Amino acid sequence: MNTDDARDAAIAALARREYELAGDEYGRAAWATLAEPRPGATPFDADEKGWVGAGLQYLLTGALAYRVAGRDDRATHRSVECVAVARDLRNALDHPAQVACLTEFVADAHVVGALDDPAAVYAEAASAYEDAAAAVDDPHEWATTPLFEAVTTPLQQVARGSANGEIAVGWDDLHGSDPGDPGAFLAHRVQYKRRRFRSLVERAVDDGHLAAPRGTTAYGEPSHRCPDCGSNDVNWTGGSTLCLRCSTPMVPRD
Repeated sequence: MNTDDARDAAIAALARREYELAGDEYGRAAWATLAEPRPGATPFDADEKGWVGAGLQYLLTGALAYRVAGRDDRATHRSVECVAVARDLRNALDHPAQVACLTEFVADAHVVGALDDPAAVYAEAASAYEDAAAAVDDPHEWATTPLFEAVTTPLQQVARGSANGEIAVGWDDLHGSDPGDPGAFLAHRVQYKRRRFRSLVERAVDDGHLAAPRGTTAYGEPSHRCPDCGSNDVNWTGGSTLCLRCSTPMVPRD
């Protein structure tokens, strides 16, 4: 199974507002990534980059798509799956910062799947980041690894829908101001999510819209026009050419 093909199919389904299908395709992408995070690698190998995190990201994004589709039952099932996988991966990704990040994934899954008491799991993750501080020399380096980027992406994607397609959650929102305090620097994202993630998910559900992820963008692109909102701001992502504003497939201009 090709991970990129399944991810691209999921993004194309989002653009067509076929959210349950998008959830299915994100599931396929997740399982393919979890089976082989990188060529020749297994999900049970210690890995300072944490490439397997993309699989957890796809599980969460698939659950978001199911929520928007009105399939809360499937969103819960996929979120429970994310919790189980994230907890099990702590046997392989055993650096204290990675263990904290995997706990953050668990908390996010509690939000997306409407599971019990996500605030308590976020508190557990924040405490784990504080405990990891002594083992972290450069929090910037950890924050830019694939594992940490993967735990950020679903939040940023769901936030785009209520922000006219723009980057609604940036680096400064998610990280502390003092990298000399690694625990607080990394735990800041958990605190932000505890305040905002649930309301952003509920907004997407109420709007019935999950934005596509942001890729390469161009503003005022004269060669394309959105047939839905008329914008010519473009988002190239997952092999699709979409409207930056509403994620509708763009049409070429003559």
